[in-house]
Amino acid sequence: MPTPPARDEGYVKFRAEHQPGPPLQAGLLTELQHWRQRLYKQGLIGAYPDGIGYGNLSCRYGRSDPFIISGTATGGLPQLGPEHYALVTDFDPATNTLHCTGPVLASSESMTHGILYRHCPEVGGVLHVHSLALWEALLHRVPTTDAGAPYGSPEMVYSVIRLLEETDLRRQKIFVMEGHREGVFAFGKDLDEAGEVLEKWVVG
Repeated sequence: MPTPPARDEGYVKFRAEHQPGPPLQAGLLTELQHWRQRLYKQGLIGAYPDGIGYGNLSCRYGRSDPFIISGTATGGLPQLGPEHYALVTDFDPATNTLHCTGPVLASSESMTHGILYRHCPEVGGVLHVHSLALWEALLHRVPTTDAGAPYGSPEMVYSVIRLLEETDLRRQKIFVMEGHREGVFAFGKDLDEAGEVLEKWVVG
């Protein structure tokens, strides 16, 4: 199990413009539900002993920026239902604002997911997991965000943009968050590819 979190772990840092709405149709969540349960069983998504959850996942909704993501404070739940997902419709790192709709507020890591969709049209699925062993093994071995970039912040978004522009991140499809101990992101054309990228490193 991941080590105990920092004090601010799991808290939403963006300014949320949340429009409450009904759950998304279950048919839109099939792939999300499959990978969420798979990662939960592996301990890559879950909760710390103090109850604070970790890990989240998303998939693109349509052909533009909107995406579906697991809600904040859902990491520790054994199973998720449609009521535990949000649709992010827009976000702006410059003003640290995120717009979402649905029965739950979008994950604290939503802007990091969003910037991958915005800058990489080929990306259709994103995973964010916690694993100290994986984090230590991959730190600076794969693209790594700035040490001073906290999770869920505009600084993290800009650090990911830098990696996309200056490294081979789009080829490797995995990066480590140096300023977010245990945090690892993987992505792909869909969640299946993102999961394959991640599990290759977990097994390897």
